[in-house]
Amino acid sequence: MAEAASIRPISADRVSEWAHEADVVVAGFGVAGAAAAIGAAQAGAEVLVLERTGGWGGAASMSGGFIYMGGGTPLQKACGFEDTVDNMKAFMKAALGPGVDDTKIDAYCEGSVDHYHWLVDECGVPFKESFWGEPGWEPPSDEGLMYSGGENSAPFHAIIPPAPRGHLPQMRDKHASSEKGGGYMLMKPLTDKAAELGVRAEYGMRVQALIVDADGRVVGLQARRYGKDIAVRARKGVVLATGSFAYNDAMVEAYAPRLIGRPAASIEEHDGRAIRMAQALGADLAHMDATEVAFFCDPQLFIRGILVNGRGQRYINEDTYPGRVGQATLIENQNQAYLIIDETAYEEGLSRPSSSALMRAEPTWVCETVEELEAEIGLPEGALQSTVEVYNRHAERGEDPLLGKKPEWVKPIGSPIAAFDLRGRTGGFTLGGLLTSVDSEVLHVSGDPIPGLFAAGRCTSGICAGGYASGASLGDGSFFGRRAGAKAAEA
Repeated sequence: MAEAASIRPISADRVSEWAHEADVVVAGFGVAGAAAAIGAAQAGAEVLVLERTGGWGGAASMSGGFIYMGGGTPLQKACGFEDTVDNMKAFMKAALGPGVDDTKIDAYCEGSVDHYHWLVDECGVPFKESFWGEPGWEPPSDEGLMYSGGENSAPFHAIIPPAPRGHLPQMRDKHASSEKGGGYMLMKPLTDKAAELGVRAEYGMRVQALIVDADGRVVGLQARRYGKDIAVRARKGVVLATGSFAYNDAMVEAYAPRLIGRPAASIEEHDGRAIRMAQALGADLAHMDATEVAFFCDPQLFIRGILVNGRGQRYINEDTYPGRVGQATLIENQNQAYLIIDETAYEEGLSRPSSSALMRAEPTWVCETVEELEAEIGLPEGALQSTVEVYNRHAERGEDPLLGKKPEWVKPIGSPIAAFDLRGRTGGFTLGGLLTSVDSEVLHVSGDPIPGLFAAGRCTSGICAGGYASGASLGDGSFFGRRAGAKAAEA
């Protein structure tokens, strides 16, 4: 009850002193907050950003850095790929659902090329004109373009012309332990642009509650710094951009229980505070059970073998986007997974370049026959044998009629044969949050916008309703963050 009371909106007539003031006040200085600050400043507003940590960046600066863009960006064309807005829409609506917001995806796809130019020409985000075509979560070097959502694999590639849309900012001196990877190379230009436009930032500011006037309009925020409550006035609007609820145990248990104990690709500051603050004003929510799920195994390995569940059965085409593999493993197969691979395929996978080398390990079991391996794992007698027999029968012809893996990855499984125990090797972050309009207005449960309140990034329900593609978070965070700032500046 103490937390519930502390997030309740505060009446403006109870504020005796405003410590800071600006036209637009942004909570959070990750990708959505930076884009919102720039969008508002470019619209002529005076902007103040409140960040709870000691510096800008958030989870975005520590991420791989993908931004999902398409429809014919200059980078796609430079790398020799054709794409259309309609094809991009069709893929996103098929892959990111069920229940996607068609209006948001339409706006996102139709504005994608413009957003690319905004990032490059106005904000100085660099992209190297080169394509990475190997399996993986991201390129191990500084290539700028990659398939990042399973566009070129079943079931999508047969119905929608595939095009790579994972745009990765160029990195300086990238290596496995670098703190200046793709996410940093996105955030540094954005925050530099914000500073150039006169955006002010106050650090160490933990937002606590929204401040509203007598008409119910949001006119500011209460924050806490060094144990002292501070009132910050927003003359035009407040933008919430404080990240997901992946590190709020109570919210995860209530809304996305499959992620209990396994947050990944997020930071401890993602505590859902902004969502709760807006809920206290009557804000609506969407897709709170939706999660992205990382699968901790090198795609260079699992694409060359077969993945089976706790019953010894295949459950997904292994050449798809690793995030789809993670979701299928955790959500549909109770986090039970084994990689079955023969020695030749294993050695071949190890010889290929990969950004996922840290996910590699020695096999858990190695045997001469499938029957022996099945017994070692403890699978039902005959289950794995029948799975491998069916797979090999079709693989002799380079086919996978069961799940549609592309012929280039379909080879019979021979001997010696090994298995990796991948049970529990998943982790992820939440995708649901505040329901917002296409202009990033936070919507009340009545369907009306809450006056003066906007939001973007992972504290909102964005373009992903269930499925995911790498780059969707930084993509919709920056795209709708920009809109949030511009709309707040108009208010």
